[in-house]
Amino acid sequence: MQHYFEEFINEIRNKNIQIYNEASIQYELAIFLRNKLPDYFIQLERNVAFFGLDKKKFEKKEIDIVIFNKNKTEKTAVEIKYPTNGQVPEQMFSFCKDIKFLEELKEHGFVNNVFFCFADNKDFWQGNSPSPIYKFFRNKQIITGNISKPTGKERGEIKFHINGQYLANWQSVNNLTKYLSIPI
Repeated sequence: MQHYFEEFINEIRNKNIQIYNEASIQYELAIFLRNKLPDYFIQLERNVAFFGLDKKKFEKKEIDIVIFNKNKTEKTAVEIKYPTNGQVPEQMFSFCKDIKFLEELKEHGFVNNVFFCFADNKDFWQGNSPSPIYKFFRNKQIITGNISKPTGKERGEIKFHINGQYLANWQSVNNLTKYLSIPI
């Protein structure tokens, strides 16, 4: 799957595909994948219950993009983020929440899952902050372990645990936008 994401990025770089918000990425990536994987279903915002899973047992309920075969024996989930309204620490927390969700899906038979993130705000990949959430996305520290809420009345409260070990490696799309792709 990873090579399809690299091809998709190259289409953006070559200006064959335009992205401007999270929904545009979902739609454009779904169209791109449908052309590359004609024998698979590519669906957006699919509830986990569609796959016979109890949605109460998951960090989230809907999968941004799901790729599956006719009998649902091969399933891949893609979670996408493209924050455009700031809220840097909260969005980083949401990135971690998506990673946790993909781990949960992996435990239920989804393979080759990917967290795909775009950002055009440098605060996501550079700067100094005492908040622990920043270290994962700015300092190339392994994303793993207990994840705490970074802001609000629940600040510092552990919300979930990431079991695997993942690295956020930002790469350039163009002069303004960077992306990261994390296989789960």
